[in-house]
Amino acid sequence: MFAKQKGYKAGHEGYVSEITQFLDKFLEEHPEVIDEQSRGWHIFWDRDVDLGELKKADEDSVPAKPYYYS
Repeated sequence: MFAKQKGYKAGHEGYVSEITQFLDKFLEEHPEVIDEQSRGWHIFWDRDVDLGELKKADEDSVPAKPYYYS
């Protein structure tokens, strides 16, 4: 759906920490990691929502008590 621009690095105009330098170098050497992250994102977040099922689940739920521990 959305793709990061190639070569874009947010916030790298001044000081760059050692960990950021390490991660940038690692990602340059292992571009498959970015593809795996994108694939994982799509597996968990990019899903179609069935509004009928969502409404049914909302209607079937029991309202919680105002004070749970009473």
